[in-house]
Amino acid sequence: MNENFIKNYEYYKDVSLKKYNTYRVEATCKYLIFPHSEQELINLLKVLKKENCSYLILGNGSNVILQRKVFFIIIKLDKLDKLEITDNIVRVGAGVSLIKLANACMENSLNGLSFAGGIPGNVGASVAMNAGAYKEEMADIIREVKVLTPSLEVVTMTNDELDFAYRHSFLKENKDYVCLEATLELKYGDKEEIKKVMDNRRERRVNTQPLDMPSAGSVFRNPPDVPAGKLIEDLGLKGYCIGGAKISEKHANFIVNTGDATADDIVNLIDYVSNEVQKQYGIKLILEQEIIR
Repeated sequence: MNENFIKNYEYYKDVSLKKYNTYRVEATCKYLIFPHSEQELINLLKVLKKENCSYLILGNGSNVILQRKVFFIIIKLDKLDKLEITDNIVRVGAGVSLIKLANACMENSLNGLSFAGGIPGNVGASVAMNAGAYKEEMADIIREVKVLTPSLEVVTMTNDELDFAYRHSFLKENKDYVCLEATLELKYGDKEEIKKVMDNRRERRVNTQPLDMPSAGSVFRNPPDVPAGKLIEDLGLKGYCIGGAKISEKHANFIVNTGDATADDIVNLIDYVSNEVQKQYGIKLILEQEIIR
């Protein structure tokens, strides 16, 4: 690839990705690029596709395990940070923090995103995985999403077209499609009541989740009848370690990095837990996090 072309963008060379994934595992990339607009992203992808360059679009790194040690190009959409609120309609760019969005909606007395006040993802990835908590999810409030197709056309997909299900969407299954912007339709509510719900849920997270250690949120989806964390805890696996990866003693559906965990440590621990639950209960746990190999 011609490096002169890259100089048209905000980019960094030979970058450690440790601070760009919430597990804080070590990986590197040759180029880390921050497009400043949708058109910049399209122009960049045109060249990368033409030259057959490998790349990964990375959100907040909060639901991924970077098992690949070296990447060529990482693209971050943080600069796609549009946030417009008109009455009860919110238009928000893929690079906006979900926590920032939830707080902005609360400040405007808009209800429907209080579940997201503690989810450390960006909007793009949260739409793709249909992020949720407390029996609420992004699908409940999304009206439509502006998407970049594999042929680099910008199209708008409606809620129905996005095929939402539990931690699932069309975008998750079709990774060549990129979320650029989401339009949300919320309901008016009492600002103080919304804030109270968000504060209570934030306090609950602090009390029940290992937020003081590097992790990537819930490891497994909850089976229909019993939380994954309870299954793991009942097997006595809290505190179980492989290398620097440990099952949290605070919440058994979290794996934490005790300081020097590798992605392989985390993946091996996931496999061990999954096998033990399958063996003891006959339940196949489904991984919620994405392993990038």
